[in-house]
Amino acid sequence: MGALWRRLALRWPKALLALPTPWAAGLGGVALATAYALFSGWGVPAQRTVLMLAVVVGLRLSVRQWPWPHVWLLAMAVVLLLDPWALMQAGFWLSFVAVGILFATDPGRRSPAPEGSWPQRAARAFLALLREQGVVTVALAPLTLLLFGQFSVVGLVADLAAIPWVTLLVTPLALLGVFAPPLWDGAAWAVQALSLALQWLAQWPGAALFRPVAPWPLALAAVLGGVLLVLRLPWVVRLSGLMLLWPALLYAPPRPAPGQFELIALDVGQGSAVLLRTAGHSLLYDTGPRYGPQPDAADAGDRVVLPLLRALGERLDTVVVSHSDSDHSGGAPSVQAAQPQARWLSSYDSDAARRCVAGQRWRWDGVDFEVLHPQPDDYDETGHGRLSSNAMSCVLLVSNGAQSAWLGGDIDAAREVRLALARPEQRATVMLAPHHGSQTSSSPVLLNTLRPSLVMVQSGYRNRFNHPAPVVLERYAQRGIPWVNSPGCGAATWRSAEPDRVVCQREVGRRYWHHPGKQENDQSNDHNH
Repeated sequence: MGALWRRLALRWPKALLALPTPWAAGLGGVALATAYALFSGWGVPAQRTVLMLAVVVGLRLSVRQWPWPHVWLLAMAVVLLLDPWALMQAGFWLSFVAVGILFATDPGRRSPAPEGSWPQRAARAFLALLREQGVVTVALAPLTLLLFGQFSVVGLVADLAAIPWVTLLVTPLALLGVFAPPLWDGAAWAVQALSLALQWLAQWPGAALFRPVAPWPLALAAVLGGVLLVLRLPWVVRLSGLMLLWPALLYAPPRPAPGQFELIALDVGQGSAVLLRTAGHSLLYDTGPRYGPQPDAADAGDRVVLPLLRALGERLDTVVVSHSDSDHSGGAPSVQAAQPQARWLSSYDSDAARRCVAGQRWRWDGVDFEVLHPQPDDYDETGHGRLSSNAMSCVLLVSNGAQSAWLGGDIDAAREVRLALARPEQRATVMLAPHHGSQTSSSPVLLNTLRPSLVMVQSGYRNRFNHPAPVVLERYAQRGIPWVNSPGCGAATWRSAEPDRVVCQREVGRRYWHHPGKQENDQSNDHNH
């Protein structure tokens, strides 16, 4: 901007008297940055750039120089004044911490770069970019693990390619497209090429590192450790950052004690997915729905189940998919791709080794697992079910002798009655409501036989099926059985060591802006949070 103003002043010298070159350069730079930030959507990183630039320009034009922490904190304060909710955005923390790290490490400013040929200058620029990105990558790794439970191992390579590509090609084409719209096609092609390259990088083996989410004290200590590693301090002090990082990297969430088990009914909307954990093993019952009719639509396996497994550091031993309906099996491809070591059982697989059949039993860490349905003669000669999809649902019983859990998929009332009459002595501490609380299930015979102390209902908020059905809820009420539902409870956790207590994630993770709706208030019938 300064060079353009000087050239303009050669023709109109009075322009310099009206607006000196430093003022023209500073104000023009802020105006250009503001225009670009508005053009790009005015996100938190764009706000931070404009505000920091405005503060620096204002200080220089007033012949002042503030220490960088003052400029950094002032920009942060102004962003929060404009948008207090920015504190809830991961981009706010990543953006400001990255800039703060670059200020603190001050790379490439200690001495001016010597002159040389353009290949030498290009090499020095690349090394400076490599150093800056390396510093930011190391410093932000613990914060990324804290916010997302994962860290991109190939992120440094991706940034080294993406930053010059976007800066030198995509952004100029997008801006010039305002005056010459055909250039927007060139910008779109450049973005598509970059996207293909980044997708290729993401498919590298070990492209991302996943770790369980550590508690806040360990996570914050790890963030401090990452900062210490890159600061300009003696190496003894910098390496001490590894001591702060180590506990968070080695952290493993607590598991049930031997002989105990835990059941987590995930909130997947109108569908089913339940994680069962023992002292050393884990089983997933159903994989949640696919959110759309298209084969490539998003699914709960990728959006809900896998993030939970990564947050808990779980490696599945067995997956049981009750039946083929998409609200139970829609997430199966995503889970199978991420957990290839797991053994799979279902009622719609023709492979006998992967077929759930009544009588299958195994024992993990003092906890017994048993398949109660379907019967062997429910399959035809080709291995396919003779009954409807719902009636073929795999029914699983989990018990440690004192407490038990009964999971029935979408089994219908006729099959419920047969199971109840076949084993009239069977009891269940907790029951997953068959067919999401549909009026075609939760028959009186089953409830009178199992006599559950708690029922978990997995259904979607205001779902079109009206699950759970009022007649079913009335049956629970008549028998004094408390129940929790996904829309009001969120993910529900029940532990055999505390059989009278269920933990609702919407309660333990409640925010002040969350308002309990009528459906949630209706569920406050005797269950403990």
